[in-house]
Amino acid sequence: MSTKKQQQQQQQQRQREQKDYGSFVAYPVARAPVATSVPYKRNEWLTSIDGPIVILLTLLCAFTRLYEIGKRAVVTWDESHFGKFGAYYINRTFYHDVHPPLAKMLIGFSEFLAGHNGTFTFKGEYPPYVNFRFMRCFTAIFGIGLAPLAYITCLQLNMQRKVCVLAALFVIFDNGLCVMSRFVLLDEPLLLFTAASLCSIAGFQNTRHRMFTCAWWRWLLLTGCSLGLVSSSKWVGFLAVALVGLYTIEELFNMYVDAMPLKTVARHFAARALGLIVVPFIIYVACFKIHFLILNRSGPGDATMPPTFQARLKGSPLGHQPFAVVYGSQLNLRSMCPGSGLLHSHPHAYPVGSQQQQITCYSHKDSNNDWIIVKPAGEEFNYTSEPLITVRDGDIVSLMHRSTKRMLHAHSAHLAPITTSDYEVTGYGKPEWKDKNNSWRIEIARETSSTSNGELHTITTMFRLRHVVTNCLLSAAAVKLPSWGFRQTEVSCSRENKLSSTTSLWVIERHINSRVPAEDLRHMIKGSFFSDFLRLNMEMARSNNALVPDRDKYNHLESSPWSWPLLIYPMRMLGSWKRGDIKYYEVGNPLLWWMSSLVCLLFPLQLFYYYVRKRRGLSSNWAPGEELHFWNGAKLLWGGWVLHYFPFYLMGRVTYIHHYLPALYFALLFLAFEIDHCCRRLFSRGTQDIVVLVWAIGAVAVFCWFAPLTFGYSGDIRELKNRQWLSTWNLYSDPYVM
Repeated sequence: MSTKKQQQQQQQQRQREQKDYGSFVAYPVARAPVATSVPYKRNEWLTSIDGPIVILLTLLCAFTRLYEIGKRAVVTWDESHFGKFGAYYINRTFYHDVHPPLAKMLIGFSEFLAGHNGTFTFKGEYPPYVNFRFMRCFTAIFGIGLAPLAYITCLQLNMQRKVCVLAALFVIFDNGLCVMSRFVLLDEPLLLFTAASLCSIAGFQNTRHRMFTCAWWRWLLLTGCSLGLVSSSKWVGFLAVALVGLYTIEELFNMYVDAMPLKTVARHFAARALGLIVVPFIIYVACFKIHFLILNRSGPGDATMPPTFQARLKGSPLGHQPFAVVYGSQLNLRSMCPGSGLLHSHPHAYPVGSQQQQITCYSHKDSNNDWIIVKPAGEEFNYTSEPLITVRDGDIVSLMHRSTKRMLHAHSAHLAPITTSDYEVTGYGKPEWKDKNNSWRIEIARETSSTSNGELHTITTMFRLRHVVTNCLLSAAAVKLPSWGFRQTEVSCSRENKLSSTTSLWVIERHINSRVPAEDLRHMIKGSFFSDFLRLNMEMARSNNALVPDRDKYNHLESSPWSWPLLIYPMRMLGSWKRGDIKYYEVGNPLLWWMSSLVCLLFPLQLFYYYVRKRRGLSSNWAPGEELHFWNGAKLLWGGWVLHYFPFYLMGRVTYIHHYLPALYFALLFLAFEIDHCCRRLFSRGTQDIVVLVWAIGAVAVFCWFAPLTFGYSGDIRELKNRQWLSTWNLYSDPYVM
C-alpha cells in the first residue's frame, strides 16, 4: 500500500513538472525522446565541466576585446561625450544629458581609478596624465562579461552544451559587439545588464516548479536588480523591463485561468511586484540620488533645473542675491513649465501678426533674458534715489527689456502665432509711454520660504502675471516657434486662465540691485529630492525628443532601423579616414547578422507551420517536453529581439547602427537556439557535432576577415577593398577617403 501511494505521489509530481505556466501549447506527445536529445529540465544546470568552459570563453572574449585596445591614443567617436561626462563626476560639477546616470558614473569611476584629475576636455589626443588604456579596459570588462552570460543563459534555456558554447562564440566573434566594447562608451554596460536581465529571467523560468524556494527567490531578485541596472544606464533598458513584464503577465494569467487558488495567485503577484517593480525602482532612484550627491557644484547643466535646485549648488550665483524684489531691480524670470526656459526677447520682429518685437522663452542664460521691473505707465519714480519699495501681491507693474528698452506688451488685436487661442505677446513701447497694454498685475500663487508677507521674493515665490487690459495670463507652454523664432519657446497670453497650470507660473531666478544687499538664500530654500528627480527625468525626456535628424543634411553616421538587420550602412567611428589614421569601422559579422535576422524574420512562419500541423491532426514528432522547451526559449529570445528592435521605428530621434546591438544579442542567441532545435529534430549526434563545428568555424573565419577594421587599421583603406561586401558600405568608395 505504501509503495502504491509513493507511485501515485511520484506520478502527481511528474504531472506538476509537465505543467508549465506560460506554455505555448500543451497536448500529449506521440513519441519517446530520441536517443540524441538531452534532458529538457536541467535541475543542476551548472556542473563541474561548465566552470572550465566559462573560464575559457571569458579568456577568449577578453582577448578579442583587449587586443591592441590602446592602439589609437586619440579620443574616438563618442568618447568625447561620455569621457567628458565622467570628468564632471571627478570635478563634481552638475551637467545635463539625455541618459540616466549609472553608466556615466561607472565611466567617472574608471577615470578616478585611472588617476584622471578632471582637467582634460576629451578633445584630440590623450595627454600623458590620462590613462586612457585603463579606462578603455574598464569598459571592455562589461563586453567581456557577455560571453559567459550568453553561455549560462543558453544553459538555463536547456540548450545542448555544445550549442551553448556556439552561442557564446557568436557573441565573442561578432565584429560589431567587439569594436563597441573597445572604447569609453555607455553601450557595454547597457549590453551587460541587458544580458544579465535575460539570464536572470531564464533562470527564474527554470525554477518555476520550485515556487517560493530560495533558488526561486534568488532568480527573481536577480532579475529585478538587473532590470534596475539596465534602466539606470540608458532608457533603452526599459525595453528589457517590457520583456520581463510581458512574460510575467502571461505567467500570472495562465496561473489564474488554470484555476490556481486565488490566494496563491495573489502571493505570486505580490512577490513579482516586490522583485520586478519595487527593487528596480529603488535601484533607479538610488542612482539619481548618488548622482545628485556627487554633482553638488554649479556646472553647465544648471539651466535645465529649477532655481531652487540651482541655488543649492556650490558656486552658483543664485545662492547669494537680494531676496525681496524692489522696483528698479534687474530680473531673470523663469517659467515653471518644464522645457520652457527664461523670459527672453531680441531685436527680431514677428513675421506675422503685429510684426512687433518677439518675446520668447530661451533655455540658455544670456543678456537678452534681463528685464527691469518698473512702476506702471504714468507713475513717476526715481529708482536710484527714492526709498526702496518692495513689489507685493496685487501690484501693477511693467517689465522693460534691458537691452532693447522695449516693454513687455500684450493686446487683443492679434493672436499668438502658434497657440492661436491666446493673445500675442510682444516687446513694444517705451517706459514713458502711457500705454496700459504694458501693465501687468502680480498674483502670488505660492511662497515656499518661511517668510510669507505678501512680498515678491527671489526664487521662493511662484507668481502669475495677469494682463490688466485683457485679463489674460502670461504663459509659456514649451511650444517651439519655427525657424524665424530660432526654435525658441513661444510666449503668449492665455485667455483660459487655468490657475492650476504651470504654464502661467513664473519664478524670479536672478535678481540684481546694487541698492539691496545680497543674502544667503540657501537656508531659505526647501529642497525636495523627488521633485528634482522628476524634473530631471522630464528634462531628459525632452532632450531625447529634441534629438531629431536633419533630413536636409547628409550625415554618414546616421542610419534607419530597417537597415540594421541587413547591415546595409555600417558606420565609421572617426571623421578622418586618411592613410596613417587608425581607422575603426562599426561593421558586424555579416554571417551572424544576416543569418540571425533571417531566423528572426522567419520565426512567425515557423510558428504558423507548427500551428497548422496541429490543427490538421498531423504528427509534429515532438519529444516529451520538447514543445514546451521550444516555446519557453523562443518567447524570451525572439520576444527580446522584437522588443529591442521594432520600437525604434516609433522613435523620432536620430538613430545609429549601434542602437541595434541589444537586439542583436537576442538575435544571436536565438540563432543558436534554432540551430539547437533543428539539430535535435533532424540530425544524429555525430551530424549535430559537424553542424555546430561548421557554424563555429564560419563565425571565426568571417570575424578574422573583418578583424583589421575591428582592431584598428592604419594603412590605405583601398587595400581592404575586398572587405566591402555591399555597395552601400562607405568603407572606401566616397569622397571622405583621401
